[in-house]
Amino acid sequence: MKGPASEFMAVALEEARAAAQAGEVPVGAVLVDDAGRILARAGNRVERERDPTAHAELLVLREGARRLGTPRLVACDLYVTLEPCPMCAHAVALARIRRLYYGAGDPKGGGVAHGPRIFSSPSCHHRPEVYEGLCERASAELLRAFFRARRG
Repeated sequence: MKGPASEFMAVALEEARAAAQAGEVPVGAVLVDDAGRILARAGNRVERERDPTAHAELLVLREGARRLGTPRLVACDLYVTLEPCPMCAHAVALARIRRLYYGAGDPKGGGVAHGPRIFSSPSCHHRPEVYEGLCERASAELLRAFFRARRG
């Protein structure tokens, strides 16, 4: 694992691990500006905040928009440990994210390479560059371990 993309994904994995320790589904996200600065980082907080929209991706998009003072994050890249769900994929498009990097694919709940494939939809007005499989093994194992432990 080398290079800036891997370093940002390592931060997203830290957030996912922290989410798992808090009893959340272990998904982490990091929003990075065009200068390579981390604008926001978060793990899922659905249970903690009792909010079905408190996915890691939405949390960092909200914080990034707040920090930059704009709803359009055109020069920003998003790193997330799991393929975004359809809700988060729509938010990525609406935020005009430049590049999306994600780790594990999500055949059941994904919205990018699986399911509705939001960015391929004719109604999608912005399509980020998508890079899948970054730190895929670590991301997938974190999810497997979390769900294995919950099933006991």
